[in-house]
Amino acid sequence: MNIEGFHKQIRPRQIDIERIKSILKSAQANAKVVANMALNDDSASVIFREIYESIRQLGDAMLWMNGYEPLNHEVSLDALRSLDIKNKILLNHLSRFKAIRNDINYRGFTASQSQAKEIIDFWKKCTPEIIEKINKEMK
Repeated sequence: MNIEGFHKQIRPRQIDIERIKSILKSAQANAKVVANMALNDDSASVIFREIYESIRQLGDAMLWMNGYEPLNHEVSLDALRSLDIKNKILLNHLSRFKAIRNDINYRGFTASQSQAKEIIDFWKKCTPEIIEKINKEMK
């Protein structure tokens, strides 16, 4: 992972394998719970927000794996966008996901069922390979 240009968005830290494992476990557990919730107009925002947070946590884990603490969401998403995965084109959705999450959290917007379904599909298609890469790097 190339960290050039991130210097104001990250802080050097000692690599902490236990922290990385904990982040991965949390991301996977939260995503599993909300992905199994009944999707309706009332649950769409909760599902979207929690899956987004789980995705962001994977970016955090990647940065910690390289000895850095992320100082904002954007650098965590940039870490994910830098990956070479099979569904790399889907990583282009991360900025839009962040904007939707911010609209939900800070502007009182509600996610639609289709937006929640889209981020669940992203999780299912992209994150197994991302998690595999992080786990492989830990070994």
